[in-house]
Amino acid sequence: MFFRMSLSQGSYMLVNSSQHAVGHRAQLMLQTLSENDTHCVQFSYFLYSRDGHSPGGLRAYVRVNGGPLGSSVWNTSGSHAKQWHQVELAVSTFWPNEYQVLIEATVSRERRGYIAIDDIMVLNYPCYKAPHFSRLGDEEVNAGQNATFQCVASGRAAEAEKFLLERHNGDILTTASVKHLSHRRFVVSFQLDNVQQTDQDLYRCVTQSPRGSGVSNFAELVVKVPPSPIAPPQLLRAGSTYLIIQLNTNSILGDGPIIRKEIEYRASQSPWSEVHGVNVVTYKLWHLEPDTEYHISVLLTRPGEGGTGPPGPPLVSRTKCAEPMRALRGLTAADMQSRQLSLQWENLAFNLTRCHTYSVSLCYRYTTAGGGGGHNTTVRECLAVEHNASRFMLRDLPPYHGIHVRLSLANPEGKKEGREVTFQTEEDIPGGIAPESLTFTPLDDMIFLKWEEPVEPNGLITQYEISYQSIESSDPGINVPGPRRTVSKLKNETYHMFSNLHPGTTYLISVRGRTIKGFGQTALTEITTNISAPTFDYGDMPSPLSETESTITVLLRPAQGRGAPVSTYQVVVEEEMVKKVKRELGLQECFPLPMSHGEAQARGTPHYYTAELPPSSIPEASPFTVGDNHTYNGYWNSPLDPRKSYLVYFQAMSNFRGESRINCIRIARK
Repeated sequence: MFFRMSLSQGSYMLVNSSQHAVGHRAQLMLQTLSENDTHCVQFSYFLYSRDGHSPGGLRAYVRVNGGPLGSSVWNTSGSHAKQWHQVELAVSTFWPNEYQVLIEATVSRERRGYIAIDDIMVLNYPCYKAPHFSRLGDEEVNAGQNATFQCVASGRAAEAEKFLLERHNGDILTTASVKHLSHRRFVVSFQLDNVQQTDQDLYRCVTQSPRGSGVSNFAELVVKVPPSPIAPPQLLRAGSTYLIIQLNTNSILGDGPIIRKEIEYRASQSPWSEVHGVNVVTYKLWHLEPDTEYHISVLLTRPGEGGTGPPGPPLVSRTKCAEPMRALRGLTAADMQSRQLSLQWENLAFNLTRCHTYSVSLCYRYTTAGGGGGHNTTVRECLAVEHNASRFMLRDLPPYHGIHVRLSLANPEGKKEGREVTFQTEEDIPGGIAPESLTFTPLDDMIFLKWEEPVEPNGLITQYEISYQSIESSDPGINVPGPRRTVSKLKNETYHMFSNLHPGTTYLISVRGRTIKGFGQTALTEITTNISAPTFDYGDMPSPLSETESTITVLLRPAQGRGAPVSTYQVVVEEEMVKKVKRELGLQECFPLPMSHGEAQARGTPHYYTAELPPSSIPEASPFTVGDNHTYNGYWNSPLDPRKSYLVYFQAMSNFRGESRINCIRIARK
């Protein structure tokens, strides 16, 4: 009910604040509008309290296409004298879009006075007091860049005009810069810094003043993520100074379109990197260092500033070694004695080796004259030089002999040999047969022994006497010490082949030369024959004892050690391939490298150890089930796949002093 005051004649809408609680709201929703041309929404309001207190607040909202209400585009509060005031809303939303104006009154804490609205009209000409915005265009930027909305408006901007950028969800950005193009045209710019995908939304420009508001259409901020490859590039081929790669950019993270592709690469230990533009699927990186690891990534760029995405996953690859630049130079003798030479040469550098994996070998030769006019013997040997060393000591050389030395520098890609340099050792006192001159090659039942004639024969050598005796054996069936046997050799026979020996047996061998005055100093050496592979007592391949879909039971017979006892047994399963040539019984290759079922699957290897058994577990012929799903010494006896064919092998191994011998036999086929 109105207090006594004269208001305009006619109808209007009114809220008497004294009749409502604090915070009560009244809303007036106008009909939905879809205009084709410039227009102006105009209404009048009355906001008055006799004692000067605020009766409440009045707000106007513009909802577009049934979306969220958002923030108010115009608002006022307080007591505005006992009169009507006119407000204009310049809404720049046109067909086919539609909008709805909502006017809301809210009762204040004072609860005194009146809030009224009247004369709501949609005029078919521009607003006079509120500026009209031109169409606001969509803005597309790349993530991490700044986005700018340029809001162009026609009309006069009041001094108290506020400029806002409203997000669709109602968030407000108030920081703006205003540029006047003419007395009735100006541009308001809003900048969003470092936008991310979470900032992608609809935005509109709003001006606010006591006399009205201008509201633009909603424009979309599209935030694109600069693209980056999901997978690293693929290596197609590597050379010593180049790498050929495939970009592998079919799958990406982020947004397209891709307008530029680049290769970024650097040496792993280098702080610098280079970027090459690429317009082909494959690319060849030139002028690289040999035997150097490189990190290679692909950069992708989409349109717009900041459109280059982060580098994709790197391909870590190494160039091949290049052939050594040249042979080593500067080979000289730092010190020469009767039985040794101290040699030195130039320092090694990478520009010479052109590979981090290289070897330097020192090969030397010398010729010794046989005593009493016998034949000459040429000794040749090549020795590996310690990595990065430029000095080497040659020892155990014959006195007063010419030593011919040659250096070789090699890496996986090639070898360079230097010129041969000759040095001469100094003289020394006479002596007998040098023990270090005895050279031998042990086999399992033979030993080949070679020696040089005495350094100083002191006469004519007439014969050599060789004695040998077994003194130790790893085979318990061999009786040691054995009988001592003696063999005589002619003066020109400085070698001997011992035959019919026992495997895995150590022999004490002595050699001495004789002149007409008798035998000289004896040279002693101990030589151990190699052990032999164990033997199996199988004839033809035995029939399996039993068989199921995933198992096969076979008979395991103990093997006989030769020179050393059997140290371990393995049961090996090999998947039989369609095109694989069948292995004949007793002629097949064995399986020295341990390979579990899981490792075989990971590496694509057709065979694996299904069990490893100690000799004590097979004192006699015993059955064993292949595929029983148990574990034997760490090897899973995996059930067999009924869809595949398998070959089963029984393998025995003997070990003695770091020497291993292995034998295997095929015992079943499933």
